[in-house]
Amino acid sequence: METPAAAAPARSLFPSFLLLACGTLVAALLGAAHRLGLFYQLLHKVDKASVRHGGENVAAVLRAHGVRFIFTLVGGHISPLLVACEKLGIRVVDTRHEVTAVFAADAMARLSGTVGVAAVTAGPGLTNTVTAVKNAQMAQSPILLLGGAASTLLQNRGALQAVDQLSLFRPLCKFCASVRRVRDIVPTLRAAMAAAQSGTPGPVFVELPIDVLYPYFMVQKEMVPAKPPKGLVGRVVSWYLENYLANLFAGAWEPQPEGPLPLDIPQASPQQVQRCVEILSRAKRPLMVLGSQALLTPTSADKLRAAVETLGVPCFLGGMARGLLGRNHPLHIRENRSAALKKADVIVLAGTVCDFRLSYGRVLSHSSKIIIVNRNREEMLLNSDIFWKPQEAVQGDVGSFVLKLVEGLQGQTWAPDWVEELREADRQKEQTFREKAAMPVAQHLNPVQVLQLVEETLPDNSILVVDGGDFVGTAAHLVQPRGPLRWLDPGAFGTLGVGAGFALGAKLCRPDAEVWCLFGDGAFGYSLIEFDTFVRHKIPVLALVGNDAGWTQISREQVPSLGSNVACGLAYTDYHKAAMGLGARGLLLSRENEDQVVKVLHDAQQQCRDGHPVVVNILIGRTDFRDGSIAV
Repeated sequence: METPAAAAPARSLFPSFLLLACGTLVAALLGAAHRLGLFYQLLHKVDKASVRHGGENVAAVLRAHGVRFIFTLVGGHISPLLVACEKLGIRVVDTRHEVTAVFAADAMARLSGTVGVAAVTAGPGLTNTVTAVKNAQMAQSPILLLGGAASTLLQNRGALQAVDQLSLFRPLCKFCASVRRVRDIVPTLRAAMAAAQSGTPGPVFVELPIDVLYPYFMVQKEMVPAKPPKGLVGRVVSWYLENYLANLFAGAWEPQPEGPLPLDIPQASPQQVQRCVEILSRAKRPLMVLGSQALLTPTSADKLRAAVETLGVPCFLGGMARGLLGRNHPLHIRENRSAALKKADVIVLAGTVCDFRLSYGRVLSHSSKIIIVNRNREEMLLNSDIFWKPQEAVQGDVGSFVLKLVEGLQGQTWAPDWVEELREADRQKEQTFREKAAMPVAQHLNPVQVLQLVEETLPDNSILVVDGGDFVGTAAHLVQPRGPLRWLDPGAFGTLGVGAGFALGAKLCRPDAEVWCLFGDGAFGYSLIEFDTFVRHKIPVLALVGNDAGWTQISREQVPSLGSNVACGLAYTDYHKAAMGLGARGLLLSRENEDQVVKVLHDAQQQCRDGHPVVVNILIGRTDFRDGSIAV
């Protein structure tokens, strides 16, 4: 039998347990109320009569960030944002494949120094963009991909075109977010735009479910039953849905800041710059390798060019840095890069990475002092644990670093015989190509000769878009961009199929420029249908297709090593006629009119100036003397 003394502690614990249980219940209820947005709805009402929609919020943020174009392939999930962009004066440019829309946004970003924007529908619309997004990541292009999605209430419930899109894009993008309420559209997009341009630039992805883009009355019609349900369970479900809808739109149209957030761009410290100045000041054979990062904002291309000229160090230019010094500049060395790197005593890798393009660092001499500057630390030190070691590794903006380096080296000069030694290698290579241009081919046209004539014809206001293997590899040696930001290649990912999208973005960004596209016939297969896009949107671009009826860059290695040309053969297809079927102009260059190459190029140029997209199908012979390498 329990004594009163023993029962007393049990009775004293009961109120404590009761208080704890009540507290837990209250906390759970408050948490549930918070998740359901009940507290927020007390202060922020829902305008049920409004016909506004979330697409208007998207368009407002884009306009506030200076976006002038949005590239897309239409789908019902994203229609509201496209309509809203059109109303605010943002030009909506629709393509025939989603990947082209992202490639166009990539080109827009590279040439404008701002964020390029593409919008595609849910599911397969987004999966079609994966290659282009990965290409932008590798090329460090700041693009914003807007993707439609199933209703927030129906995700993971088998809705049409519903997949886990965030998991798909997290490895490819710097920033990924799914908007869950209309009021979150503006802050999410502002954060995404800032992330795309801060640090190492790159793609960002924002998922916009269908119920945050359409008006209240349309979402209500789809979400809430028209007739009040009977029974307790039905009423509870109806209350939940009505509250969910209210939380979705609560505070949706309240004013919010829409403009750009501050960017976080790393800068070299004064101490690092000074150490680099001291290293370079003692150099006898300095060499600089400039990559795409050098052309990123905030440093303008004109300021960078002036700085490089003042510095007086011979340099190799790759990626978006091609054309920085214009055509035939005495400081620009174009050939025999590996040999030059072995001879240099101080090497400045400015936005250049020791990946496959520099043989993972093996082309660098162990006796050279190496300065490397890059916004991305991991990329900056790539393979430094195996093949090379930096004397000074600077994490910071490349363009700003070069300007500071020049300030610290004012008055410094280097012996001219070093530059002359490097230029002699260029002259020897040029002579080799002149000899190749004079060599006969069994059939059709000599590609080296054709490309030399293209180089002579190319206007000063041109932008070169290159997309291909063998033909483009040869063009990289022979055809020179006329100035900074006038060369577009895929970048380190080596993607085929960028041509039409890059040309689209380039022409819209620089309407006064002539956009010349150099295609291999294999690569042109990806872009052909987009001549429908060029025609519909009245975008005149000039495409030169080096047609040798094959994947020749692959065949060149596959046949000698494996003894078969399987899967490498194409046909001498009438690409010019196919383009004409899409409404473009088409011209043919072949052995029959080989003495009129320049005339045909001028005719194509004039038709382009008259507002027509043009395809010149150039039948070239398969040769074994072309240099199919390209430094991307």
